[in-house]
Amino acid sequence: MAVPSPPVLDKGALRDAMRRRRRDYAASLTPETRKRLEAQLAEALDPLLFACTRVAAYFPMKDEVSCLPALERARAMGKTTALPFFADRDSRMTFRAGEPVDPGPWGILQPDAAAAIVSPDLLLIPLIVIDISGNRIGMGKGHYDRTLPGLRGAGARLVGVGWPFQLVTEQLAPDPWDVPLDGFASPDGLQEFAR
Repeated sequence: MAVPSPPVLDKGALRDAMRRRRRDYAASLTPETRKRLEAQLAEALDPLLFACTRVAAYFPMKDEVSCLPALERARAMGKTTALPFFADRDSRMTFRAGEPVDPGPWGILQPDAAAAIVSPDLLLIPLIVIDISGNRIGMGKGHYDRTLPGLRGAGARLVGVGWPFQLVTEQLAPDPWDVPLDGFASPDGLQEFAR
């Protein structure tokens, strides 16, 4: 394993560069290739899906790798699945069971407001970049930052999900509120981090 370089201090510049790289990469994929890669991601997640009882993931934005095939596999295994839910832009993120049927405050599909709230024991988390110590940079809105401490305290396994290049060997400089993740999954496989 590569030795990490000094911490990256400019998160904003790194976030912008990696968002562009993610956008360009996703645009380069044919629909067939993308479907195959997302099926590979679902297979890579099988060991974690087998071990959990309640898994929450995210409804993907255009450039993000989709966890929806993994949620389908989890349901086929008899697991409870959930997606993020926001009552409004100022509300705290919760996870609700059910299909993504309603546009949330940012236009991303989410379960119905009447769907059951789920406390996941496995959470699949979107990201912009993650290092080999589990430090992640997200979209910058802080929704996961506010949610992860409670889930970690309840014993949930926290796994970042992205395209393979989103895992970097450079050490990211975490903020005091950052919760390091337990692993990273991509179509190339699953890497778990020592805690």
